[in-house]
Amino acid sequence: MDVQEKSRIQAAFKTKMDYDEILNCTRCGFCLPSCPTYVETGDEVHSPRGRIAIMKGLVDGTIEPSEEVKRSIDLCLGCRACEPVCPSGVQFGHLLEQARDAIYQNNQQSIFEKWIRKASFNNLFPYQNRMIGLTSLLGLYQRSGIQQTARRVGFMKLFPAHLQAMEKVIPEVPKRKELKRRPSHLKPYTKQQKKVAFFSGCLMDTMFMHTNDATTKLLQYAGCEIVIPQSQGCCGALHGHSGEQDRAREMAKRNIEAFEQMEADYIITNAGGCGAFLVDYTYLLKDDPAWSERARFFTNRIMDISRILIELDFHKLALQLDEQIITYQDSCHLKNGQKTFTEPRQLLNSIKGAQYVEMQDADRCCGSAGIYNMIEPDMSMQILGYKMKQTIKTKAKTIVTANPGCLLQMKLGIEREGLADQIRAVHIVDLLLEAYEYARRGKQSS
Repeated sequence: MDVQEKSRIQAAFKTKMDYDEILNCTRCGFCLPSCPTYVETGDEVHSPRGRIAIMKGLVDGTIEPSEEVKRSIDLCLGCRACEPVCPSGVQFGHLLEQARDAIYQNNQQSIFEKWIRKASFNNLFPYQNRMIGLTSLLGLYQRSGIQQTARRVGFMKLFPAHLQAMEKVIPEVPKRKELKRRPSHLKPYTKQQKKVAFFSGCLMDTMFMHTNDATTKLLQYAGCEIVIPQSQGCCGALHGHSGEQDRAREMAKRNIEAFEQMEADYIITNAGGCGAFLVDYTYLLKDDPAWSERARFFTNRIMDISRILIELDFHKLALQLDEQIITYQDSCHLKNGQKTFTEPRQLLNSIKGAQYVEMQDADRCCGSAGIYNMIEPDMSMQILGYKMKQTIKTKAKTIVTANPGCLLQMKLGIEREGLADQIRAVHIVDLLLEAYEYARRGKQSS
């Protein structure tokens, strides 16, 4: 870093960081055992209190910006596992986003890095039609025979091992016609109990469209009328976590506007990462007089799919699967951001024929963390290795999670361990729909 770059970053830390929140850290160390990067490295620089000490030093001027400082901030997964165990209630996730914003808006980036950030943050994720276009190209790659040819001729061997494995676990995506033909209103299959709005997301409504369809079916079976605003867009989590706070605020306002006219009891989400960021809109817009109250009204209605299913007694309906052991991998942001922990387990324990076995350290990050597994593959795979050891100990046939990134990461772990013929990873809504329809077929045939 040159002198001017250091000066810009230092000044940004002084203006962007919540210094009172930094001072809330008492350096007690309760966060250390919960932090995946500290557990793996044993280095205080890569612990929550170490990172907070760095932030404080940058604001106070006792530490200069450096590549080592940036490395400490970059290596954080942003899993927020430190927050529930902190006696002082330090909101580390907010501090991390402020720090990344201070760094990435003021550091010298390569031409390639600038292009990548502009292409993805500014020109792709905010526009659902472009997401559909990109997903359609992926579908063409999968269905045209190009994928099989690339594998057969060894083209994929040109890529790092983790990317080779990742290419194998990408779900089969829908055709463009299906992606464009999305519903805006759905009636319940049974007596109506609630009217809900559904946050369909960007990746969830393209690459994971079938999981979104499973989500709305579950809601219909549970007695929900569903409205799906067509003007909604990406939640902005990727932007907020990557130092693009201004863009994240723009996207938050767009979603608030899209949903506030919907007369619904709740806004339902099915992706832990998206849901946690939506809940954070109140914090994101707290200093904007025109939007702070609107954000609070919006976030107060956010509810994960597992919570509403429990509220509507879906777990008391007939749910059944073939005999098998199932286990659950917590989505960090669902647990630490949305405080949703027991509801997924209640639902899984209600499935007849399936034995639920709790995984050791089920709430420790799997190493996905948005795009972390692509930009920090070594640490990500190290963390995933530990997670797979705990998974194998459960002897589970099915690993269940509640976030698309976690789902792909667990599939990646299964592939790396050579267990694709023995273990599967599924999103919780896909498994619940499978269990509900399996039980219904049994009733109809008896």
